[in-house]
Amino acid sequence: MKKTSFTVNYPAIYSGTDKSAITFYEGTPDLVSLYKPGEDKGARYFFVTDSTVGTLPCMEPFVQKFDDGKCGKDSLIILGSGEKYKTLDTVLEIINHALDDGFNRKDIFVGIGGGVICDITAFAASIFKRGVKVEFVPTTLLAMVDASVGGKTGCDLSNYKNMIGTFYPAAKLSYFPEFIQYLPENQFKSGLGEVLKTAILFDKELYNLLKNESEKVLARDKDTLMQVIPACVEAKGRIVEKDFTEKGERAFLNLGHTFGHAYETICGLGNVTHGEAVAWGIGRMARLSAVKDFCLDSYKLEIYDLLEKYGFDTSSVPQMVNGGGIGERFLEVMRMDKKNETSTIRVILQKGLCDTFISEVSDQDILLAFK
Repeated sequence: MKKTSFTVNYPAIYSGTDKSAITFYEGTPDLVSLYKPGEDKGARYFFVTDSTVGTLPCMEPFVQKFDDGKCGKDSLIILGSGEKYKTLDTVLEIINHALDDGFNRKDIFVGIGGGVICDITAFAASIFKRGVKVEFVPTTLLAMVDASVGGKTGCDLSNYKNMIGTFYPAAKLSYFPEFIQYLPENQFKSGLGEVLKTAILFDKELYNLLKNESEKVLARDKDTLMQVIPACVEAKGRIVEKDFTEKGERAFLNLGHTFGHAYETICGLGNVTHGEAVAWGIGRMARLSAVKDFCLDSYKLEIYDLLEKYGFDTSSVPQMVNGGGIGERFLEVMRMDKKNETSTIRVILQKGLCDTFISEVSDQDILLAFK
């Protein structure tokens, strides 16, 4: 049988997705000076934020520039706040608003907010007219150290985390660490869950800082946070550069997430913060790693101690989860995790600090983490 084969090679076609330019700004967030809404800048800006961020005192000068969502050729949409709005319906609301306001492929979407806003704004940008440039102004610790970096976009579906999405990095990231001072305690703590994860995975120096300077971190000391946030951004950036579409080492960033996402789903998305769930999942990772003799029991206890220092739950069963059959309930949800490649559950485990590997484990092994 005669056979003909050939390959068609494509260039990177998405505008602005070849790199992310990151800038840190000191002092009070000043988005008016940063984006100059209403002025002719060539491309138009479509700003997306939520009701929590939109009502912050530091955002008032920016929001007041917009009359009924318009400022010159630029637009602003203010969405509801929280995980319950991380849906396909909200993504379509963003797209419909942009269509109604006449935006085109040369214009720019800007997400101003936490992880939810970053994820859904970038997802909307990635599918709007087959792709427009997106930028972020992350306003939460979690968004600064994790969600805004690396190009993962998406939304939840049927109470499962991030089941729809794309890889689509922001062209520009503008960091105002002062936003962290406005966060409620539970959202600040949520970000710390991802900070601890990054240190445990990649950065012994950051790990020691978190272990030895917990009082300063918890007090939101500005100088300390300016060590923590860039360290996390640089660590994640290095991994993403090497493995953008998560075929290898980038999967390490899911440390604690297989357990954590199941925790969020069982509680109902939005009822436990993402970072709190991830931190509990890291504890289960340490337990499973120790019981399988991948790491010493002393390392597991060291991880527990660090988590507890920041007020995270290290119990076998999360305090917010009630009812019987806990292990089986978690297994049912964990089997749905998008990172699984076979019928076996795939988890990130460790042999020690910054010594990480990926493993497919049996249901019986998973159940050991709940004992």
